Amino acid sequence: MKYNYKFQNLLGTVYRHGDILFTNDGNCVISPVGNRITIYNLKQNKSNTLPVESHYNYTAIDISPNGSVLLAINEKGEAQMISLVTCTVIHRYKFKQQVNAVRFSPDGKLFAACCDDTVFIMTAPSAFTGEFRSFIMRRVFKKSHDEVTCLDWSSCGKLLAVGSKDTTTKIYTAEYLDNLNMYSLSGHTDKIVGVFFEQKSLDLITVSRNGQVCLWDASLDSDSLVTSEVQISHKKRRKLQKEAELVEDEVDEENIVEKDKEYESDKDVEIEEEQKTNDGKKLQYNKLGRHYIGDSIRNGNHKVKLTAAAYHRGTKILVTGFSTGIFVLHEMPDVNLIHSLSISEHRIGSISVSHQGDWIAFGCPNIGQLLVWEWQSEQYVMKQQGHSLDMTCLAYSPDGLYIVTGGYDGKVKVWNTSSGFCFVTFSEHKSTVTGITFSANKKFFVSSSLDGTVRCYDLTRYRNFRTFSSPTLVQFGCVSLDSSSELCAAGGQDVFEIYLWSVKFGRLLEVLAGHAAPVASLAFSPLLSSSKLASASWDKTVKIWNCIETSSDCETIQLGSDALQVSFRPDGEEIAVSTLDGNISFFNATTCDQTASLEGRNDLGAGRADTDLVTPEKLMKTKAFTTICYSADGTCILGAGNSKHICLYSIKEGVLIKKFVITQNKSLDAINDFINRRNITEFGNMALVEEREELEGGEVRVRLPGVGGGDMADRRLKPEVRVWCVRFSGADESFAAACTEGLLLYGTRTGSGFRPYRLETGSTPAAVKNLLSERSWGFALIGALQLNDNTLIQQCVEAVPPNDIELTAKSLEEDYMIRLLNSIASLLEDSPHLEHLLIWVRSLVTDKKKFPPSVLLALEKALTVKYSQINKICEFNKYTIRCIKSVGALTLKDEDGSSGRGTFTDDSDSD
Repeated sequence: MKYNYKFQNLLGTVYRHGDILFTNDGNCVISPVGNRITIYNLKQNKSNTLPVESHYNYTAIDISPNGSVLLAINEKGEAQMISLVTCTVIHRYKFKQQVNAVRFSPDGKLFAACCDDTVFIMTAPSAFTGEFRSFIMRRVFKKSHDEVTCLDWSSCGKLLAVGSKDTTTKIYTAEYLDNLNMYSLSGHTDKIVGVFFEQKSLDLITVSRNGQVCLWDASLDSDSLVTSEVQISHKKRRKLQKEAELVEDEVDEENIVEKDKEYESDKDVEIEEEQKTNDGKKLQYNKLGRHYIGDSIRNGNHKVKLTAAAYHRGTKILVTGFSTGIFVLHEMPDVNLIHSLSISEHRIGSISVSHQGDWIAFGCPNIGQLLVWEWQSEQYVMKQQGHSLDMTCLAYSPDGLYIVTGGYDGKVKVWNTSSGFCFVTFSEHKSTVTGITFSANKKFFVSSSLDGTVRCYDLTRYRNFRTFSSPTLVQFGCVSLDSSSELCAAGGQDVFEIYLWSVKFGRLLEVLAGHAAPVASLAFSPLLSSSKLASASWDKTVKIWNCIETSSDCETIQLGSDALQVSFRPDGEEIAVSTLDGNISFFNATTCDQTASLEGRNDLGAGRADTDLVTPEKLMKTKAFTTICYSADGTCILGAGNSKHICLYSIKEGVLIKKFVITQNKSLDAINDFINRRNITEFGNMALVEEREELEGGEVRVRLPGVGGGDMADRRLKPEVRVWCVRFSGADESFAAACTEGLLLYGTRTGSGFRPYRLETGSTPAAVKNLLSERSWGFALIGALQLNDNTLIQQCVEAVPPNDIELTAKSLEEDYMIRLLNSIASLLEDSPHLEHLLIWVRSLVTDKKKFPPSVLLALEKALTVKYSQINKICEFNKYTIRCIKSVGALTLKDEDGSSGRGTFTDDSDSD
């Protein structure tokens, strides 16, 4: 069970590039995150990444009108039709070139996609068709003189407006119409950013990059558009010809020829009649006005461009975003300014308006920011931003509820593993964050940075309450806390010393010297009675220090290569060290004798980049585990490095249990082990040819040499795939990996497969249900635990009366109690029977020493989440009840006053 790890969620990155959109109910935002798609539920405050992965980054997405199908297209033109019900890919199609925009028709039967200067109209397959060729081409238009940028369907679904870089907007028809074939609108002086039809009308709004908004009035309405009868006759003719070919032996050819002549004559008559009747009924557009909405934003700066636009037909609100991070709301058709706000200093890449028109979503690709703004109340519904650069380190909280990440951008972010959202960001560090560790009491955590400081952060008040520094400026490369959370140690990169501080008093206690190279990693013993500190260095040694008794003395372990990472086993009896030669060595923490060794260089894979000149065999010799971590029970170890693989090893058997592939995204470098032969020409590898683009003013972009993470000065940013840090959760069987794609969460899926425990011949689901009917609670519960069926366990737990819970819990053996408590911890997340489950917990946890720490931490995590949920409800109900009482008191006063006035009036009348 513990080896059945599956991808669960993607954190650390909320938006990369491409379209963002709302679901039809307006409760969720769909965001492309690299080659994955994440759905953010704004009502339940949760995020979920679909278990669907593309070979390249997604750029264009759209959801069907019924909300069940999502069409996602990557940067290479590979389209995937994804069912949002089953979260699987149901159809695929290749456009063989990048798709700039895609839109479903209002009825969901068609969709339009624009590639380069071409527009395709195709049939949209539903989620339940068994067709082999699901995507059928209906019409193809190639009338633009430059690249097509945006498109929109009319409410009737008969017309398609397409904007392009040639500053024109063209109107195409989904079917052959008598009133229109193709219509071109000109009047803009820059590339078209957005085209929008009005609701139940053919009137049009076009927006260009320089801030021009043009309003177009249609001469006809949607009901006046007539489908061409010529097309219908042609269809009948083709159908008859196909029928004739199928039954060729039974139909006389002369009859077919006569029918063809009849159709030709009918067609000529129809065309003449239609030309007579439809003269003067052609669809034409008149320009009502031109408005400039970017002049107030520019303030004389002509480099400011309008980069994104969205329009809500119901409320007639036009939302535009600019390259300076400012968005503006206008009311159409009068173009009245409603609101203007700056959300960042970077370009707004995508805008989407919910179907109700109250929420607006913004995506900023340069910094990976995703915002949802309620424009009526002027409040943020959601504000999430990942690390602008790669993450370098991570740490789980002891209960597994939080994950803290640090990155190259100097920021420290705290993520909730249940919701997937970041709820606090610390920006005190001025340089790269190199290490993060949590305290055992989970009240604070510590981070180290290359800016020469080690900072302590309080998770209660969300503040930096302590800052450690050295007497001389040192770049700290690693940090660790002891089990009592009283000592903090940090290792230097440029100064080869270890600094020891007191967390309580904030004073420097000791400087440990002895290493002759940068200190790569530090780890304190997890035992409360021990103060051992293990340090790994590039000088090919691991030193074990006793920080309290004799801090100056240490035991040295010689290695065969440079040490990269050191980690203590959870019981504190063993340490693991990863070295530069690709090995993981295990040593006894007391005697310093080597107990085991793993050679995993070949397991990481070569991962040859496009510009590498060496062979995969040579690249394999450079691979090593730069990060390792023990599992919660200490039987397995997880290792990763500069590769797309994460390796899970069994320490006792010394074998590879499972190899995880973190991504298949070919938009990253070093994904494949071999160079793509399509790039090899008679002149050599074309990836080695540097492409330089001339900018305005004669400037030329030049790549920076030796940059592996991707050159920001290069237009085609292609970072190398690598795993920076892996960590196991101490609360449950899950682990997290900080890599180029973001923060990946892996966990075990309960209920996958039949995995019984101490199974007996009489343990069957039917027998368990019979025991429940006979009120034999204890035997029924044991049978359900032996079958390891979560549904049966839940039925047994909920069937036991509250008065019999304590007696039933005492009748179980210790191993059954451990498994039952673990199941109850998972039931607490979704079960409405909270009080009933808490009675079970109180009856089971009479002696905490019986249960392993991982089970207790999982229970603590579930109770913490439940407490926060109930706390919100209670706070809301408290003020609601207070309001009701106040209203009730005012109502009673009004009633008393009115009755008094009525009595006085009656008395006066009687007098």
